[in-house]
Amino acid sequence: MLDLYKQIGPSRAHRRHGLDYGRERLGKELVARTIHERSRRADHPFVAFSCASLADGVLESELFGHERGAFTGASASHKGLFETADGGTIFLDEVGDVPTKMQGELLRVLQEGEVRRVGGSAVIKVNARVISATNRDLAAEVAAGRMRKDLAYRLNVVSLRVPPLRERGNDIIALTLHLAARHPRSSVGPSRTSADEAMYRIRNYSWPGNVRELENALARAVAMSQRGVILPGDLPALTREAGPDNLPAIHDDWPTLAELQRRYIERVLEHTGPQQDLGSEHSWH
Repeated sequence: MLDLYKQIGPSRAHRRHGLDYGRERLGKELVARTIHERSRRADHPFVAFSCASLADGVLESELFGHERGAFTGASASHKGLFETADGGTIFLDEVGDVPTKMQGELLRVLQEGEVRRVGGSAVIKVNARVISATNRDLAAEVAAGRMRKDLAYRLNVVSLRVPPLRERGNDIIALTLHLAARHPRSSVGPSRTSADEAMYRIRNYSWPGNVRELENALARAVAMSQRGVILPGDLPALTREAGPDNLPAIHDDWPTLAELQRRYIERVLEHTGPQQDLGSEHSWH
């Protein structure tokens, strides 16, 4: 993940990022949120939205909003997500699923920084960083005529590849602590030996379902555990294949999540140097 953070550093000021396609559940939203929180837009909204499996009319209304009476059931005007994210960041997951007939409207937002609500005529200016992700091969989608070439270019100004968990090494430890912290009574313990064994299994399992599988496994482990303490036996059976016969030490200390974050930032700065985030000073073009 250090390589990814090295890319995030100098790219924070850009208004458009494309998180590389590939496996699902890689933690792309976490990366998108990190980009947002480390930029000058951090005090403004972060909006995450999946474009997959929605009817065209619903998707259009969600993204661009609608006016009262625009369609049956539209009893009041509705602000779209681009308006909601004004000044901040909007993360569009599975952007490759946007229907062809809607791609022109999305391109207009990226090029001109403006939206028009469904059923309305007024042009509404928006200023939002757009981060997109997809598990599709956009070059193949363009070749097949399912994706506009100009939209693909606009979306992919800065491309970041999010590696699957099996490639992240000891980053899995920091991610586990972060996810476990969402459960107030959870910990990986209670003794150094059992903590090491539980973390060793988490660290060395391949996690084909990536971050979502890890998060679900931790939630289940907390539910099954005694007093919120995660032991090796609380983890899914599949992780036992990663269990050691003779447990080696994973690391010499057990830093807090804040300490792990500080160390990562220091390593990134050693490689990239300080970066200035120009944020909203950049234009759309």
